[in-house]
Amino acid sequence: MVEIEFLGPINKDSLKLEASNLANLKEILSKDESLKEWLEICAVAVNDTIVCSLDTPLKSGDRISLLPPVCGG
Repeated sequence: MVEIEFLGPINKDSLKLEASNLANLKEILSKDESLKEWLEICAVAVNDTIVCSLDTPLKSGDRISLLPPVCGG
C-alpha cells in the first residue's frame, strides 16, 4: 500500500492505495473527476524524489506527492 499526498491547491486528503507503478496509480486516480486535470499538470515525487516515468515501480510504504505548478513574483 502506498500513500498519496496532494499538495497546494489540490485540496484533497491523503489516500492509501494499492498500485504497482505510477501508470497504475494514475489510472486509479483518474476515476476521480476532480483529480483528472491535476494529474496532467502536476510533478510527481516518490519518497521526495521527482520522477518522470510512469513505469516507476511502487512498493508498499512508498509516499507519492502530487506537486502542482507554482508561480512566483
